[in-house]
Amino acid sequence: MKLAILRETATGESRVAATPETVAKLIGLGANVSIETGAGQKSRISDDQYTQAGAAIAASAKEAVWQADLILAVRRPAAAALAGANPGALLIASLDPYGHEAEIAALAGAGVTAIAMEFMPRITRAQVMDILSSQANLAGYQAVIEAAAHFERALPMMMTAAGTVRPAKAFVMGAGVAGLQAIATARRLGAVVSATDVRAAAAEQVGSLGAKFIMTDALKDASGTGGYARELTLAESQAQAELVAGHIAKQDIVITTALIPGRPAPKLVTAAMVESMAPGSVIVDLAAERGGNVELTRADEIVEHNGVKILGFTNLASRIPTTASQLYAKNLLSFIETLIDKTEKKLAINWDDELVKATVLTRDGAVVHPNFATTVTATPAAPAEPVAVTAPEPKTPSRKLVAKDAPIKTGATRKPAVAKAKPVAVLADEPLAKPAPRKKAAATIASEAIAPAGSQPAAKKAVARKAAAVASTPDAANAPKKKPATRRPIVKPEGEL
Repeated sequence: MKLAILRETATGESRVAATPETVAKLIGLGANVSIETGAGQKSRISDDQYTQAGAAIAASAKEAVWQADLILAVRRPAAAALAGANPGALLIASLDPYGHEAEIAALAGAGVTAIAMEFMPRITRAQVMDILSSQANLAGYQAVIEAAAHFERALPMMMTAAGTVRPAKAFVMGAGVAGLQAIATARRLGAVVSATDVRAAAAEQVGSLGAKFIMTDALKDASGTGGYARELTLAESQAQAELVAGHIAKQDIVITTALIPGRPAPKLVTAAMVESMAPGSVIVDLAAERGGNVELTRADEIVEHNGVKILGFTNLASRIPTTASQLYAKNLLSFIETLIDKTEKKLAINWDDELVKATVLTRDGAVVHPNFATTVTATPAAPAEPVAVTAPEPKTPSRKLVAKDAPIKTGATRKPAVAKAKPVAVLADEPLAKPAPRKKAAATIASEAIAPAGSQPAAKKAVARKAAAVASTPDAANAPKKKPATRRPIVKPEGEL
């Protein structure tokens, strides 16, 4: 099997999807590794280092991808860059599908099986494959380093002959992976650290790192699914904002980390809060890529407002690319090991594996992830962009699947359910329709009761004889009262059917 590693083309992206160490292990798994020239240059990895590890250097992305079975990248490549790969080739990368549905549809049209590593479930087995955790950990560290560089003052307390320098005060908003690393790093640099989070369980983790945890009494707990926080109610948001507003004015450094996948970043710091901070203070917004937690944040820019600097870097992990690439490449290697038969040294994907099911976005020319499948079917023209020949092929089966669902709805024997309901309606109507003829029988009981007696069962004949006897008596006027009473038991057994 051929494995290709692409050079990243996204602005500001310095990482690479493989290191010489992981390349050697991939070759040991049976892969022929082809790396686009210059792929590791920004991560301080030369082509010679890859060659020494056993990889072949390709002059272009097209050459690297040609007849590849596996393609590794950091960011989502353009569908056109994958032309020449084998049909169904695996593309493993951070695909960032939210808000980029057309690009995901184009990958489906290109015929690749796209796997989004950021969708890796947060379970014990997958910890070593979790790119969000490994990269967020580095982002939290780098956020403090960037803040210290722009703070223009010392962070720790210093007692010198010339006087005492007070320690800087750092406030971390959000105690997830990035937030906890930011707390630990700021503490190592000597700052006095406080932190807040809407999840009550974070208090213990924050305290274990030597920071002070603050949380409004109005907010008991806002833990959500998958380790993320749920959306706050209006009352909870207002209470949290009041707490932050009073605390943030006393801080020198603020680091915000609140981010919910697939949604714009929640606004936690208003312009008024920024204006309450002392000149020279620094805010690092780790959610800048999704709009930012700070009202004044601008992506990939440093904004200065009333003497306060707001850093809106969107890819902090990429600012330490050598370490980030090392961890990212190990994440990918650990996942690839689950996809390869180590004895046969070939791909042996278990499509029912929970890791595979959670991360596969496109397969067999269609978008298969439940979060995006319906969105793509609403824009059928998107897959036609890469290659006009391959796009129609997946379209036909995907429509057939929809067509098969239609018979299931109509032929799922819901008609029998209706058929069962019809007898109930008929039986309910019968008792209402029969009393009318019975009233007629009360007027002419002899002619109507005796005539059908010959064709009725024995039990009914006895009733008919009784009716005839009653008709011959002088009290025949009372017969209509008795007849409905004697004939109703005949109707009741019919209702049991």
